[in-house]
Amino acid sequence: MKLDEGRKVALVTGAGSGIGKATATALAADGYAVGLLGNNLEDVIPLAGELKALGFIATALKADISVESEMRKAVEHLIAGFGRLDVVIANAGINGVWAPIDDLKPDEWDRTFAVNLRGTYLTIHTTVPHLKTVGGGAIVVVSSINGTRTFTTPGATAYTATKAGQVAMVQQLALELARHGIRINAVCPGEIETNIDDNTSLRGEEETAIPVEWPEGQVPITGGKPGRSEDVAAAILFLVSDKARHITGSPLWIDGGQGLLR
Repeated sequence: MKLDEGRKVALVTGAGSGIGKATATALAADGYAVGLLGNNLEDVIPLAGELKALGFIATALKADISVESEMRKAVEHLIAGFGRLDVVIANAGINGVWAPIDDLKPDEWDRTFAVNLRGTYLTIHTTVPHLKTVGGGAIVVVSSINGTRTFTTPGATAYTATKAGQVAMVQQLALELARHGIRINAVCPGEIETNIDDNTSLRGEEETAIPVEWPEGQVPITGGKPGRSEDVAAAILFLVSDKARHITGSPLWIDGGQGLLR
């Protein structure tokens, strides 16, 4: 479809639920045409329908972010439909298997790295040429407090390593992409009400757990309650806006103080 002149386009991976869904909704409400990318179309078609019913512009896209051919096809489909790309939210990821290091299987390690690190790389790799075409843009990678501020999640070695790697990628690329007018930052959520636990397998917790004692739970600012996806989406919306025009290569922790406690 032909967009109104000046309307910007955003791609959100893992857009079907949680932080991705909240971010896509916030971007659409802010005037962006939004590409909703999910591992299955069934994950994102309902949100596309909801946004269109509200008068927003959205399209559903399918790709396994760890597969180059699928990512290229999805991005090409987005460009064919909307004609440009200005903002990329690399949100899709998995918790994977959390287990003692001597129990964690190589294929479990590889799968977490394939989705979280290779997937983030492919998301950026396939979209940056289009950001360059429009003369700049903004990328936000959804990392975690794990591996960047805390290291106490039981058995989460693979997950933690990928999240640390994402922040390192952001900081490296901030300098590389600056000459093209492209900003890239990371958000690092703590405990957030999402369904990511659905793709978590936890084994041997008693061997790796680090006890945390706090009178009101592990999120001090909320009396122990998890944050909301909308809290992260609001920070992402700021980071891709002109209000954040002088911010790049920065991790932003959105954890209610949890990382300081743990």
